[in-house]
Amino acid sequence: MIRRGHPENIIVGLDVGTTKICTVVGEVVSGTLSFRSMHISSSKGMRKGAVVNMEETVQSVRNALKEAESSFGVEINSVYVSISGAHVKGSHNFGAAGIGGRDVTYADVDRVLDSAKAVYVPLDREVLHVVPAGYTIDGQNGIKDPVGMTGERLEAKVYTVTGAVTSMQNLLKCCEKAGVEVADMVFGPLASAEAILTDDERELGVAVVDIGGGTTDIILYKDCWPSHACVLAIGGNHFTNDIAVGLKIPVTEAERIKKCFGAAAMHMVSDSEQIAIVHGGQDRMVLRRHLAGIIQARTDEFLDLIRKEFLSCSGYDIASTGVVLTGGGALLEGLSSMAEAAWGLPVRLGGPMNIHGVQDMLNNPICSAGAGLVLHGFEASSERMYSADAVRGVFGKIKDWAKEILKIKKGGIEYVRN
Repeated sequence: MIRRGHPENIIVGLDVGTTKICTVVGEVVSGTLSFRSMHISSSKGMRKGAVVNMEETVQSVRNALKEAESSFGVEINSVYVSISGAHVKGSHNFGAAGIGGRDVTYADVDRVLDSAKAVYVPLDREVLHVVPAGYTIDGQNGIKDPVGMTGERLEAKVYTVTGAVTSMQNLLKCCEKAGVEVADMVFGPLASAEAILTDDERELGVAVVDIGGGTTDIILYKDCWPSHACVLAIGGNHFTNDIAVGLKIPVTEAERIKKCFGAAAMHMVSDSEQIAIVHGGQDRMVLRRHLAGIIQARTDEFLDLIRKEFLSCSGYDIASTGVVLTGGGALLEGLSSMAEAAWGLPVRLGGPMNIHGVQDMLNNPICSAGAGLVLHGFEASSERMYSADAVRGVFGKIKDWAKEILKIKKGGIEYVRN
């Protein structure tokens, strides 16, 4: 029997991907967050991080929530949702405010951040995050917390993440039709970074490469702030499709043998090892080395794309501690060592760290984003009482966008969003 949960105590992260949905449930007891359950279910209706079939996505979300509710015994009515896709973009912006020689207050910080937010955003895009990336007072930069310091002029550098309104709307509508409200929407790699990075990595410089089914999300940190983010429209499904074509088997069987027997390079497997492939009700044997050869061709291309992205954004200067691979695609055997050789950087496999509760989540790359969403919700709840009824979040905003998303010219007057 499912009991109605207490919204102020329950935090749910819903990582909706192209191939899987990871639902993570956390509970706050006496100010401490404990992870109570984690479920992986199949995802349909998504492609490269975007909704392509709303009914299938709604049903996938509904099924994922039912599994979590049955396991934990609580009715879920509000979630934190991840979003990805090539439509998500990041950019640096700056703001400034006069202080007048007095101490900086929280109100001054709000003013300078508001100034930094005052940038043109096309009507077909909406701001997902405005993340402070450092402050400057009278020319002294590198300040992390300016409150209490004295100066004449306060400046702020922020990293702004925007997304396509239609893609955000569609995902939010799917959650609404599935019977839950969205408390907030978080860019996938930002959520993953919350769960898998150490303080030293954030400070000294690190890159997070989150490999999903349809996309690969990249985010770089330096001096504790995000400095670059992008989404590549390539992921684990591309490896699976190559196997299906190369071995002339269904995609489902290709996915199975990729997970069970796949390797990132031919030299990682023996010359004689064979694997059984099920097709048409019959088994046939193929050399595992042949499978690895198909995967290696895609691996080389994949790693080269990421290397070029690092070169384009000065990633080699930023990621001084190396790269953290996460997401389900990162579990491919030998991928970490291949990445290390291709990029010339230290590479480690990353999953949620220092969490209490579900042991299956520890260091499990599949649930990095889901765990990060719950951590994000916990941080938000520490500032205000978490309540699905009280918090409109992005979900509330989306209803306003529906009315204001397009310029409406009427009587010679052009109406636009504020």
